[in-house]
Amino acid sequence: MFKGAGVAIVTPFKDGKFDKEAYERLIDFQIQNGTQALIVLGTTGEASTLSYEERELVIKSAIEKNAKRIPIIVGTGSNCTDIAVKYTKQAEELGADGILIVTPYYNKCTNKGMIAHFTAVANATKLPVILYNVPSRTAVNIPPDVVVAMSKVKNVIGVKEASGNISQILEIKRLVSEDFMIYSGNDDQVIPIYACGGHGVISVASNVIPKEMQEMCEAFMSGDVAKALRLQLEYKKLIDLLFSEVNPIPVKAALTEMKYIEDELRLPLTSMEENTRIKLIQEMKRLNLI
Repeated sequence: MFKGAGVAIVTPFKDGKFDKEAYERLIDFQIQNGTQALIVLGTTGEASTLSYEERELVIKSAIEKNAKRIPIIVGTGSNCTDIAVKYTKQAEELGADGILIVTPYYNKCTNKGMIAHFTAVANATKLPVILYNVPSRTAVNIPPDVVVAMSKVKNVIGVKEASGNISQILEIKRLVSEDFMIYSGNDDQVIPIYACGGHGVISVASNVIPKEMQEMCEAFMSGDVAKALRLQLEYKKLIDLLFSEVNPIPVKAALTEMKYIEDELRLPLTSMEENTRIKLIQEMKRLNLI
């Protein structure tokens, strides 16, 4: 669907409601700085706290503001297959370009159940499907054999890998076809996953440093591995701080310092602790981001 850096964009709130004006500012900021795709309503977008009607408003706002400039991929996962299918059909009807399906969480299904779930969602749409493996959130890992099985479903075109397990990612690469997309789901592993045959990153850090994340990807893709590694290392501390509390708490704090959004999350998430916020602000100042 895309190569390079796609942003897992936050969902801004104001007085408890979706802040459409702030969202449009963020989208322009991303596109103007080279982001290759908008990933809407993922983990970073606090999707699990939004109603069906709010989801429609967010998706519509993204599609209208984007105006077909870059692909829009909507997170439509759920731990209930019927709801994931419903969300997927909603995204397709509203004009999304692709969908991102997270592993069912809390239920902790077997590999057989995982395959059945993903297949049911993929069969409910004509859109390209990207699997999303984030066991730190879901308590379930997508093993390579499940990825391989799903890669044989016509419209399942890739996986976002946030397991942190480089050996597993190498094994996936060994087993899938060359055109199956592998995206890093961890901002501190962009270059390692590229080295494993990856195709880019679905990035939280791109909310704050979209130009730099895309520059990192372009450097690797053009063969300038030394530059790509230099950028990965330069922004390593910032990336660590953006995950020093549960995502998207720190990234929303950063965007607030940059005057893009209000520092508002939905419970059970709360604003960043002052001691970690100070460290984040110091690093942002060092990098001339604020």
